[in-house]
Amino acid sequence: MRTEVSTLFGVNVYTDKGVYVGRVDDVILDPNESKISGLAIGKINQDMFDSTESKGVVLPYRWVTAVGDVILIKQVFSKFKKKIEDE
Repeated sequence: MRTEVSTLFGVNVYTDKGVYVGRVDDVILDPNESKISGLAIGKINQDMFDSTESKGVVLPYRWVTAVGDVILIKQVFSKFKKKIEDE
């Protein structure tokens, strides 16, 4: 199914477990492969990422499992935020 890339802008992104990740601000294209290679996510959920100063992240498009009214990605929470260990 083909769709306009511009329809992805502003779409909210959630994990497949229902955790809010952020909103699509931009789409990264691979011109050699003629496909989407990543999604630039803004308004990110600060609880999911180490840096509180981060304004956005780029998620690999291979993590996307579904696109519709929202975008679902694989639950990869452990890849974002490092676990805080007791001192």
